[in-house]
Amino acid sequence: MDLFTPLRLGALELRNRVVMAPMTRSRAGADAVPTQVMADYYGQRAGAGLIVSEGIAPSADGLGYCRTPGLFNAAQVAGWRVVTDAVHERGGLICAQLMHVGRIASALNKPAGSATVAPSAITARGEIYTDQQGMQPLDAPRALDSDGIAAVVEDYRRATENAFSAGFDAVELHCTSGYLPAQFLSTGSNRRNDAYGGSTARRLRFVLEVLAAMTSVRGSDRVGMRICPDNPFNDLHDDDPQDTFGSLLHEVQGMDLAYLHVIRFPAGRLDNIALAQPAFGDRLLANESYSLEEAQAAVAGGEVAAVSFGRPFIANPDLVQRWRNGLPLADFDPSTLYTPGAAGYADYPPATS
Repeated sequence: MDLFTPLRLGALELRNRVVMAPMTRSRAGADAVPTQVMADYYGQRAGAGLIVSEGIAPSADGLGYCRTPGLFNAAQVAGWRVVTDAVHERGGLICAQLMHVGRIASALNKPAGSATVAPSAITARGEIYTDQQGMQPLDAPRALDSDGIAAVVEDYRRATENAFSAGFDAVELHCTSGYLPAQFLSTGSNRRNDAYGGSTARRLRFVLEVLAAMTSVRGSDRVGMRICPDNPFNDLHDDDPQDTFGSLLHEVQGMDLAYLHVIRFPAGRLDNIALAQPAFGDRLLANESYSLEEAQAAVAGGEVAAVSFGRPFIANPDLVQRWRNGLPLADFDPSTLYTPGAAGYADYPPATS
């Protein structure tokens, strides 16, 4: 068994175990609608066993970065249908990663009338890029009330419906990187004293309700979740990530999700892969700076089911074939990671031999 062996994850039949990791690339058009160049980009990389899309907002409130896409209106669904068709025409699979940024946002990057929300009215430390005014402080968020929480859960359910209408093969809950689900889980950003805060069980409630809403659409075998326990990115802090995520995985285990996508974090207090293995050993996708050799060993040894790669896919649309044939990898241009247009995005050529 190696990275080039087929794999079944829930309802998904992957032709190999090289997964393309989600990467924000800031190429969406006006009103958070996917563009043709995004269809070109994802279609070129359809050789992956599974593509996990960049983070997609389930609502206007869920947007926060410039030029990122959504899945909350008909134009966005139509735009994503062009993307998924491009992937399917090349025999690939693509999963929509639903990402609500919560308090990690600037109003300059959001539609008029939308809000920046969070579990508690605590502003995250840091800045965010805007096309209009460059780097700006993060917005002060409004704390969600119980009706607001219910509305966000419904946003996730509706976005899941929209994802399947747009032709996605699966959906993934983005539950790390300091965004809204992680904000509810973490003691540093969740200071509530109601049914959604305080004890570990109550801090889990939002994430569990969102997963239940997502799995209600087409079953749990087309839903995954991404986590990175103890990741401090975007001013995130939890007093006891072992308890928080151990409890979360215990609860989620019974949902029979298609997979768990785990980012390892050597600088943290936990071994994230080891934490996840008891609950998701045969459905575990690992991520973060794996070399080809390390990934092969992890799959061959049964440590993980598959490995997701981000940076190698940027300049190597034919990454799987390059690795399979022993061809060298191209380097990407970091100056074009988040710039508009095809340059440094959809114009990297495949290997010539």
